[in-house]
Amino acid sequence: MSAEEHRSHGPAPEAIRIGVVTVSDTRTSKTDEGGRLVSDLCRAAGFTIIGEAILPDEPANVAEQVRKLVADGQVDAILLTGGTGISRRDTTVEAVSTLFHKTIDGYGELFRSLSYAAIGPAAMLSRAVAGTIGTVVVFVMPGSPAAVRLALEKLILPELGHVVAQLHRHHGHRH
Repeated sequence: MSAEEHRSHGPAPEAIRIGVVTVSDTRTSKTDEGGRLVSDLCRAAGFTIIGEAILPDEPANVAEQVRKLVADGQVDAILLTGGTGISRRDTTVEAVSTLFHKTIDGYGELFRSLSYAAIGPAAMLSRAVAGTIGTVVVFVMPGSPAAVRLALEKLILPELGHVVAQLHRHHGHRH
């Protein structure tokens, strides 16, 4: 079966439920351009946003929020933005990647490759990661709107239905 055929057998976009988490010490709901863009682009693609949160760069809180979203069973995907750089306060990758059952290394590799074409060698500083926790897929993006748009439009949105279908394939139907 081709990738196209796989994609066509996935769930309808509106059936896919997404939790959006912005990790930032400074952003508020008014200034969170990256998080707002995640929600807007997902809705425009037909997906259902079931929750949005802004958390400070505190790894324990970020990990707890992701664990809670997974445990609630209400989301198929969690999209996080922010905290992926190399400064001391950038801890989203550490907070989330320890929770992964499986990593999706190709996401970070492709993100950095596409970023390199757009911004040059600074792309190597991006620590964008993705993985699965049970039947939930988690994507971590940088906080800048340009990075969010690149990650969503070029990588996440075109493949999300297929990823969710694969994760639910051997786990029976969702409720």
